Amino acid sequence: MLLTITTTATPATDLGFLLHKHPERVQEFSQSFGTATVFYPEAGDERCTAALMLEVDPIALVRSRGKNSPDFSLSQYVNDRPYAASSLLAVALADVFRTARAGRCKARPELPGTPLPLELRLPALPCRGGPELARRLFEPLGWEVDARPVPLDEGFPEWGESRYVGLTLRGTTRLADALNHLYVLLPVLDDGKHYWVAPDEVDKLIRAGESWLGGHPERGLITRRYLGRRWALARTALARLAELGDETEEELEPAVEEDAPADVTASDEAAAAEAEAATQAATQAATQAATQAEAQDAAQEQAAEPRSKPLNVLRREAILAKLEELGAVSVIDLGCGQGELVGALLARPRFARVGGMDVSPMALTIAARKLRLERMPDAKRARLTLFQGALTYTDKRLSGYDAAVLMEVIEHVDPPRLAALERVVFGRAKPAHVLVTTPNIEYNVRYEFLTGLRHPDHRFEWTRAEFTGWATRVAARYGYQVAFVPVGDDDPEVGPPTQMGVFTLDQRS
Repeated sequence: MLLTITTTATPATDLGFLLHKHPERVQEFSQSFGTATVFYPEAGDERCTAALMLEVDPIALVRSRGKNSPDFSLSQYVNDRPYAASSLLAVALADVFRTARAGRCKARPELPGTPLPLELRLPALPCRGGPELARRLFEPLGWEVDARPVPLDEGFPEWGESRYVGLTLRGTTRLADALNHLYVLLPVLDDGKHYWVAPDEVDKLIRAGESWLGGHPERGLITRRYLGRRWALARTALARLAELGDETEEELEPAVEEDAPADVTASDEAAAAEAEAATQAATQAATQAATQAEAQDAAQEQAAEPRSKPLNVLRREAILAKLEELGAVSVIDLGCGQGELVGALLARPRFARVGGMDVSPMALTIAARKLRLERMPDAKRARLTLFQGALTYTDKRLSGYDAAVLMEVIEHVDPPRLAALERVVFGRAKPAHVLVTTPNIEYNVRYEFLTGLRHPDHRFEWTRAEFTGWATRVAARYGYQVAFVPVGDDDPEVGPPTQMGVFTLDQRS
């Protein structure tokens, strides 16, 4: 199975720095089920392609399953695993490109945050749902999707199409985001994980998908398939996404809407169909019982404890209330992401001018789609400005607003570059008010399943004392006064989950 990653950014060989794999070397990485090889078919200043080839050993794969595999059929050894991309390729990608997925590059720290023109190719990918499902999964993330069905035999077109597609993705995004999209969505398209789905898979899904999965229109399907239809794990994942700030409904779509996953060869399909017919009644009864039990559990939980607002909603409400209290009329959201705060600002006519800036063109594309920019009334559209830019570079478009908001942004900036952000926002743009929110790392102990930082792209998370120290120094340096506001449940031991600094320009400065 093969994945190629191509960029035409100049110099294109920077791809080697991002992947931490030298273009002049062929490198092999041993996996429990085979060997992963990274090489570069082309490496020039104008175009560079990296290839990840995975050679699967079917016997090693069976042995690695151990007692978790109840299958004693020949299909364990004779299957499509050596040839078609699947969850095995996602596992190899996660191992081989671990540092790239985390968005780190010590040699060139500015590179991981830079969106690149990328083309990703997968010649043969099992796709349970066909090309249309591939488009439904990747297009909301800003990708241009070319998904073409692979015929069973090109010499006999009357035989029809196979369950495989040739997939090409084109777009401009950070390499780390592209790799995390593949890591999550490859097993979703294949609809089968070829290893045991343990509870720690929830952590893996959150780390890879936290920045985009919550706002994805197919988040329920993605979560169910990624977690092997283990409903308890899927509910946990969706609840954590909502709690940590994504726009996520906690309810799952009904389990009966999808067929069960299949991982069989053509020769096994008849036997599988016969077994399915023999057990259909029992399966339907079990599904109905499980659904009724889940509904009863949900009703009991709701009756016992009122449903609390997600933290991202509390953040937006706190920011909107503070902006109104300050009397701001024009506001710019710096690092606007997918436009949740921008949409809330536009919904309030008192904000006559609203700006949104983000470094990611893909995020801005999604924001425009979610805001229904093309159908927005002219009067409302005239209040809005969306544009791409970086907070570490002076930009005259940032000036002229009453207030600027950095909501969960500074922790995504490498500490050595924070000084540049401070100069751009507080020194050059210099709005009358700046609202900054950031996670309180002390509160992380209250998240039962959280390990490490709250987001894989966070460069740091501060304690209350660290945030207070930073904000006080910035305020003194650029002529502001700063006050601190807790957001969320203010725990008496560890403080609130989010801390907000409200900077007000000292008119004497």
